[in-house]
Amino acid sequence: MALKEKISTWFSGFSPFNMFMLFIAGVVNAAGVTIFIAPVNLYDSGISGTSILLGQLTPPEFSLTLFLLILNIPLLLFGLKRQGPLFTLYAIFAVGIYACTAWLITDILPIDVAFASPLAGTDLFLCAIFGGMISGVGSGLAIRYGGAMDGMEVVAVVFAKRLGITVGTFMMVYNALLYILCGVILKSWILPLYSIVTYASSSKTVDFIVDGLDTEKAAMIITGKPEEVGSELSSLFEIGLTVWETHGFYSGEKKTMLYAVVNQFQIPRLKAVVHKLDANAYVTITTVADLLHGSRESSNE
Repeated sequence: MALKEKISTWFSGFSPFNMFMLFIAGVVNAAGVTIFIAPVNLYDSGISGTSILLGQLTPPEFSLTLFLLILNIPLLLFGLKRQGPLFTLYAIFAVGIYACTAWLITDILPIDVAFASPLAGTDLFLCAIFGGMISGVGSGLAIRYGGAMDGMEVVAVVFAKRLGITVGTFMMVYNALLYILCGVILKSWILPLYSIVTYASSSKTVDFIVDGLDTEKAAMIITGKPEEVGSELSSLFEIGLTVWETHGFYSGEKKTMLYAVVNQFQIPRLKAVVHKLDANAYVTITTVADLLHGSRESSNE
């Protein structure tokens, strides 16, 4: 395959809109870190938190921006084979915007972020909550639009499975070790403990941005009245349903299982409909981690 065709294949999903949203993500993330977190010596998670710590321990010329670039970019390139060229491009772009915006805020713009937050002062709790939320918006947008804001997330994807743990557990362990190291170096645990609040606030915000309010739920309904239940649900929510013929292991009784995907706000009505039409129906509801379909009408058949 010619080089031009390879490049075309690698970046076939490239989107200028995604690049624009990653630009916004980098700016927002930098604002959260430089205006709320770093001025009061709190620590973000992952490479961002590591960069803040290294920036505090080294001479002024070794800035937060420098560490963000020299730590993140090699890790993102390390994950190139696993994550693909397009993801790597998006992630490096987002980190680059984050680093440049952090430099603008700390060194160029007339904003004093040297010793206190210009908005929350030295209130550690406010800085932890709002810094975590704002940086979480940036990180969530980066993930939602195909990139990442932290090279450690890529390392987690590569090594977590080999270690027999989840990506979330890998990141939690890394951050725990980072905050313990901060406490040992500072000989104080106040800032590391508040940094845990920052991490919690950021994590919840990332989940909200990535999943949104319209979280999809999968309902599996085992019923003896599939026609009535299926017809009512299809008409009420304007969806299709997948149908399986099943039987009980012990009883051998034949029943039908209906599978439908709805949003979380429709779950109470779904339960009410199923209970009204078949009080003996067995229903399980799970969160859908991801959903890919051509249109809402074809999400189930």
